[in-house]
Amino acid sequence: MSGEPPIDALKAVAHPVRYRILQALSGGELNVGQIEEATEIAQPGLSQQLAVLRGAGLVQSRKQAKLVFYSLDAEAIQVVVSALADLSGATVRGTQATPRRALPGAANFARLS
Repeated sequence: MSGEPPIDALKAVAHPVRYRILQALSGGELNVGQIEEATEIAQPGLSQQLAVLRGAGLVQSRKQAKLVFYSLDAEAIQVVVSALADLSGATVRGTQATPRRALPGAANFARLS
């Protein structure tokens, strides 16, 4: 991974309410009312959390008449996925993380699930 780690984006994803918003948006673009309905997060709190996600660059917004629509920023999400894959020792191809093979003579640790 080159450059600075995506700390703000990782912090934004780590919050349970913001994670629920990202999950709702993973199905495609939604307006604020649809996000509110899907996540059951009340409007004032939802607006605050969407602002944090926008500030972290994880979502994009567009206005159409009186409605504001939000969608995931796929490139920003991929940066977060790649950063986490780097930490796990996996390589990312598309959206799939492929674990590295254990090196002979190196310590190998079991993965707990």
